[in-house]
Amino acid sequence: MSERKKIAAIATAYYPFSHADVIISKFLKGFPADGELLAPDVDIVSLYMDQRSERDVGVQLAREYGVEIYFSISSALCLGGSELAVDGVLIIGEHGDYAWNEKEQHLYPRRYFFEQVCGVFAASGRSVPVFTDKHLSWSWQQAKWMVDRARELNVPIMAGSSLPVTYRKPWLEHPPETPIADALSVAYGGLDSYGFHALETLQCMVERRRGGETGIVAVQCLEGPAVWDARDRGRWSGALAEAALENVEAVGTGDLEELCAEPAVFLIEYADGLKAATLMANGFKGGMQGWGYAAMVAGKQQACEFYLHGDPHPHFSYLSLNIQKMFLTGRPQYPVERTLLVSGVLEALLDSRYRGHVRLETPHLGVAYASYDAPPIRPEAERPSGAATEPWRPE
Repeated sequence: MSERKKIAAIATAYYPFSHADVIISKFLKGFPADGELLAPDVDIVSLYMDQRSERDVGVQLAREYGVEIYFSISSALCLGGSELAVDGVLIIGEHGDYAWNEKEQHLYPRRYFFEQVCGVFAASGRSVPVFTDKHLSWSWQQAKWMVDRARELNVPIMAGSSLPVTYRKPWLEHPPETPIADALSVAYGGLDSYGFHALETLQCMVERRRGGETGIVAVQCLEGPAVWDARDRGRWSGALAEAALENVEAVGTGDLEELCAEPAVFLIEYADGLKAATLMANGFKGGMQGWGYAAMVAGKQQACEFYLHGDPHPHFSYLSLNIQKMFLTGRPQYPVERTLLVSGVLEALLDSRYRGHVRLETPHLGVAYASYDAPPIRPEAERPSGAATEPWRPE
C-alpha cells in the first residue's frame, strides 16, 4: 500500500467559519457530503497561520489531530528540514486583519504566500500540487505572476471558490460549444469579496460556450439608478435577471427595481462578442439565500440557482474533494485560467467604479482557455442531505 500524501496547510487566520475552518477542518475531520461523512485520503501534517486572535481554533484542532504548527511557510513545507517534504500545499488566504485599499479591495497576501511556496519548490528542485483559495490576488499583475511562475516550475495549480461545485436547482450544465447569446448572474454582498463569487458563477458557465473562452475586452461597473438606466437601454437583460431569480430561494416578490435598494451591475464585453452581466442585488427586500444564473441559448432562456447551505457548509466539502483529487492525481480538476480571468476582471471592474463608473478597455485580459472535459466532483441533488445537513458548530 502506498504511503498517504502529506499536505501542508497555509492560512491567513483560522477561526470558526473562516475559510480555513470550512476547508482545512474538513481535511482533518472528514468531508460532510450528501449521505455520509467521507474520510480524507490525504493527511494534513503541518500548519502555518499568519495571524491568531482570541477566536482562533487552529491551535486546538492542530493539537487534537497531531498536526505540527510552524512559524514560517518554508518550515511548514519542509517539516522543519531544509528541503520540500510534503506532497501538496493548501493555501487559504481569506479572512484576517489585513488592510483595504482606496478601491475597497482586501489586501490579502496570497501572492506572497505563493511566492514563498515557489521559493521552496525552486530550491528543492521539484514541485507539488497547490490549491489557493478564491482570487489569485487582488492585483492582476500579481495574479498573472502567480500563473506564470507556476508554469515555470511545472506546478499543478487550482484556485477559486466553491460556487462552481455547489448545488444547482434545477440542474444546469452547458455542454461544450453551447451557443450562448446572452448571460447574467445575480448575487449579493461586497463588491470585492462576493463580487468574485458572482463573477465566477457567471464564468464557470459561459466558458463552455461555442469557441471556448477568448478573453474580455472591456468592462464597466455601475451603481444606483444608473443600473436601471442601463437595463432600460438594453445593456443588460432584465428578463434574464427575472429568470435567474425565479429559482432562488427566499426572494421577495414584486418589481426588481423596487425590491433592490442598493444595486450594482458589472457589464462585461467578451472578445468573441458575447455581452454578459452580473447584478449585485444588495439591499434586496426579503433577502436572498442563493444566487442565480440565466442565459439565452438558441432563442430560449435557461436558468438555475447556485445554492449555498450553512453549517457544515457542504459546498466546501465538494470544493475540498476536488482539491484532494488534484493532490492524489497531480491534475487540476478545472483550469486555473478561469480564476486568473475572474481575478483580473474583478480588479478592472473595481477600477471602473473608482474612476467614476467609466467603461474601461481591458486588452490585458485576453485570457483564452478551454473548459474541462471530465466534470469535477459535485452534488448530484439540488439540496444537501444526510451528513451535509448536520451542523458542526451548533449555536
